[in-house]
Amino acid sequence: MNAPSSPRLVEITPDNVLTACEVKVRQDQNRFVAPVERSLAEAYAARESAWPRLIMDGDEAVGFVMANFAPHESEPDFRCGIWRLNIAEGRQGRGYGGFAVRAVCEEARRRGNDRVTVMWVPGEEGPEDFYLALGFRPTGRVLGGEKVGELLLG
Repeated sequence: MNAPSSPRLVEITPDNVLTACEVKVRQDQNRFVAPVERSLAEAYAARESAWPRLIMDGDEAVGFVMANFAPHESEPDFRCGIWRLNIAEGRQGRGYGGFAVRAVCEEARRRGNDRVTVMWVPGEEGPEDFYLALGFRPTGRVLGGEKVGELLLG
């Protein structure tokens, strides 16, 4: 696996929103993750808690991640979590997804959280193994047909 050279997360702005919308996963992965356009619409509707970011490597957009930070949410699984992670087709397997998850965890810690959740659609070729390899553990809960995983931040 090639390591990303200089990845960073950048805020979505009017200057890069169209670039973010051009991030597309492989076609066979569309059943596991919503497109960036839908994520940005949800971020707009939940702007108090959504944290959408473009994953850049140099001048190239290689992915998109959106977290949610809602400390007063009644459902504990929705207080601090990764809502979306889209790594562009042709850029997967290079460490960008792991970088994005670690960056969300750093932001979660900075905000005083000790737990990050993620939900995934179960299925062959889905993201479950990816999240498990990063230390997430299934909670045993299923919400909206998606498995809930958690990572306790040390």
